[in-house]
Amino acid sequence: MEDLQKQAERFGTDIRWGIVTSVDFSNQVHKVIVDGKNQIEAESVIISTGAAARYLGLESEEHFKGSGVSACATCDGFFYKGKDVAVVGGGDTACEEAIYLAGICNKVYLIVRKNYLRASKAMQDRVANTPNIETLFEHNAKEIIGDKVVNGLILIKRKGEKDEQEVKINIDGFFLAIGHAPNSKVFKPYIDTDKVGYIKTVPGTTKTNIEGVFACGDVQDPHYRQAITSAGSGCMAAIDAERYLSAK
Repeated sequence: MEDLQKQAERFGTDIRWGIVTSVDFSNQVHKVIVDGKNQIEAESVIISTGAAARYLGLESEEHFKGSGVSACATCDGFFYKGKDVAVVGGGDTACEEAIYLAGICNKVYLIVRKNYLRASKAMQDRVANTPNIETLFEHNAKEIIGDKVVNGLILIKRKGEKDEQEVKINIDGFFLAIGHAPNSKVFKPYIDTDKVGYIKTVPGTTKTNIEGVFACGDVQDPHYRQAITSAGSGCMAAIDAERYLSAK
């Protein structure tokens, strides 16, 4: 990342640090407000604010982040080759991540808080037919345990409507697969998004509904969510912006 920053600076990029708190895309000259006070005006804007993985909100989850807790199986799965891991979630993404990890890890626990999977029938069948995936229905993660790294998980198992039982499993990795939240809220007064908040772009381009405003990376990509695809769409956005400015 530092090498990329140096390369950008070498080509004359003016890098400024801050948080975009509001925007005004109502005119041809777009306004971006940073830290609530500094205004930047631009004829073209590229939005590349990404998407944040959703977490359960456990204190231990925050403690072990990067030391056994991950929100990306395809990013970090290799570190747990031959080990036991847990995946939290019941949708297609959770099942897909569990199946991916099953090809690397010794055993995969799929932790589902309900008594059924929300995933498609095809994905459910794939999970059921993967021998080293064990699905734990009606289980909720209570606490991730370990020393410097994760070595276990305490679960609460529902037994009937009122009864609960505490269960402990030994794991080395804990993967969240309960969705992502695109960082698009500040742009919503002007930019079209889907119901989740992912920015809509013209298919095959990075163009948004506002002329001169482009979006790339995970903020507009609910499917792939990989560094390499984000970098590719970032290149597309740069080319789209350059062509837009050249035609003005």
